Amino acid sequence: MSARSLLVTGTDTGIGKTHATVALLHALRRGGLRAVGMKPVASGCDWLDGGWRNGDALALQDASVPRPVYADVNPVALPEPTAPTLAARAAGVHVDVATVYAAHARLAATADIVLVEGAGGWAAPLATTLEHADLARHLGGAVVLVVGLRLGCLSHARLTARAIEADGCRLVGWIGNRIDPEFARVDEYLDLLADALCEPCLAVLPHIAAGAPGPTRIDPDPAWLASV
Repeated sequence: MSARSLLVTGTDTGIGKTHATVALLHALRRGGLRAVGMKPVASGCDWLDGGWRNGDALALQDASVPRPVYADVNPVALPEPTAPTLAARAAGVHVDVATVYAAHARLAATADIVLVEGAGGWAAPLATTLEHADLARHLGGAVVLVVGLRLGCLSHARLTARAIEADGCRLVGWIGNRIDPEFARVDEYLDLLADALCEPCLAVLPHIAAGAPGPTRIDPDPAWLASV
């Protein structure tokens, strides 16, 4: 494949994977790279413009240059906002892994880097026939972990990092996201996370209120991408 690819996963669902992925896409583009996002399987879609559309996938599409067609960004769009396996069952959809991989190949042919956002946490299946580990290995094995900064995040992050390694993939960086503005001693938790995860922290994203305009700006070390 012509582009490098990273799988973006999280310590749980609802911890800001899309927020982090969009911010990272903008950072990579400022660095002169053609960076595109992908959400292979998305549940919780609305019928827009003649098809099912997911808000997270639309945000990734808008942050991508060159701008890909929606069907490649999100080849599996499922209406019900629940676990993808249940949403696919409710919609009577069989997730064809070959279709997912073909969409990624089309994105990779036009870009320097593709950020592929998962669904939920690392151990949540994307489909009955597709685990996050399967997808990550297909992409080359590199994983970025988004850590939702709240009580319990240290355990969730350490367990996820161990699972990524046990599944034959490699954690190449992590992003902290302040999803709980009242979370106490966050700086101390960040120190503990840095010691536990070892790989570089690419950014700590501030808490963003619902409906706030624009992506958060992050500036990861340019040398980091060269090492991935």
